[in-house]
This record gives sequence, C-alpha cells and structure tokens, in this order.
Amino acid sequence: MTPLAYDRRGSGPTLVLIHGLGSHRQVWTPVLDAAAATRDVIAVDLPGFGESAPDGGDGSVAALADRLESFLDDLGVGRYTVAGSSMGGGVALELGRRGRADAVTAFAPIGFWSGTGRRWAQSVVTAARVAATRLDRRLPAIMAAPAGRAAFCSLFYAHPRRLDPAGCVAAARALATAPGFGAARDAFRWFAPPTVDHIPVTIAWGTRDAVLPFPQSRRARAILPGARHVTLRGCGHLPFADDPAACLAALSGSAR
Repeated sequence: MTPLAYDRRGSGPTLVLIHGLGSHRQVWTPVLDAAAATRDVIAVDLPGFGESAPDGGDGSVAALADRLESFLDDLGVGRYTVAGSSMGGGVALELGRRGRADAVTAFAPIGFWSGTGRRWAQSVVTAARVAATRLDRRLPAIMAAPAGRAAFCSLFYAHPRRLDPAGCVAAARALATAPGFGAARDAFRWFAPPTVDHIPVTIAWGTRDAVLPFPQSRRARAILPGARHVTLRGCGHLPFADDPAACLAALSGSAR
C-alpha cells in the first residue's frame, strides 16, 4: 500500500490532524508545536495530496477514512482523538462514527450545506487551483507582497497579510498539483455528514469563512445538537493562522 507522508511530534495522548481539499499537512503549522507540548501529534497528508501519492481510491470521505484507519493501524496507534479541517472535518466525523476516535474536533466541516452551498465551495476552490496553476512562476513575487497575499489568500484566511510568504507559495502549489483533487471534490456530491453522538464532538466555525460560509454552522447545530459548537470570531475558512489560540482552545475543549 502506498505510504502516507506525515509529521509526528510530542508525547502523550495521540491527536491526529487531517487537512482539507487541496491542502496539505502544513496547514496545521500555526498550532502544531503548541499541541505537541502535551500530546503525540500526527499531521498527515491524505492520499493524492501534499507529499502523499494517490492510492487508487475514489476520493470519497469513506475511502479517505479507510486509508487513514489502515495508516494508523500500521503505526500501531490504538485510541486517538482526531481533528479535521473542511473535507478533513468530514473524515474526522466519519472516523468518530466508526468508533475509531475517542473525540472529534471539526473545523468548518463539509456536508452542512445546501446544494447551492456545495457547488459554491467546489467552484471557488477549483478557481483557486486554476489560478495557482496559471500563476506558478509568479507565486513567489505575488506572495512576497502583502497586497498579493491579500488578493490570493483571502478566500481561505481572514488575515492573509499576516501569513508567511513562503508558506503561501507552498500552499498554493500544493493546491495546484494535488492529483487527488478532482476525485475528492466531485465526491462531495454524495457526502452527508454522519451523526456522531457517542463521543465528544466539537464543531468550530469561523465567522469570516468564504468557502463554507458561517451560516452553515446553523445546520451543523441542528444535525449535531449534542456537539459543542464553537464560534471562531474574525476567522476564515482556515482559522489556524488567523487565531491560533482560539483553535488550540477548540482542540483542547476549553473554547466557548
């Protein structure tokens, strides 16, 4: 089976971190060291994303969850908590439904949309991928300027001018080159968020999310009434750089 790329650091209870569509494990960098101060943290690239090769799967949340189960079994990981971003939030909820995780934190997870909301998410992330592909040679210069980061990254971040330019280039290229993108994006059409009511679940949503807009959090509250719902004020779709402290609080269970 094709190996998955991952970073592992820290010690203590295991926390697995799962990125979203077109992203890579480095999206967790703003919170990784702090999380690893008290936990054994595993940040993984899903198959067909980041540095992980495709594995022949259909890109669905179920298939991605299958692959992660095998990956964690191979590492000898027993029980764990899991956190996911966007598509990764859907995978995290699926792992929770299967009874593989002790607790789940999902940041703006997919599935709590209308048909229009799903198509919007698919189209805007696809447009960002096309732009990143066409502008590849110019990306370092674009991201070096605060105005360039604001123009290119505001879809995903509420405060793009604060971002590291090199990290922005790497993220844009990860989006542009991910071979698993198309299948995973198209599989959104058939995904419905699972009901998880037997373990602690936290749903965290940024108020300035432009990909899966904040009103979708209301449907999440209706579908998962037993979950802890956290509002990340002033944060975008990828809130980890916008407000690391608030994201860490959501991960630890102390956010309100």
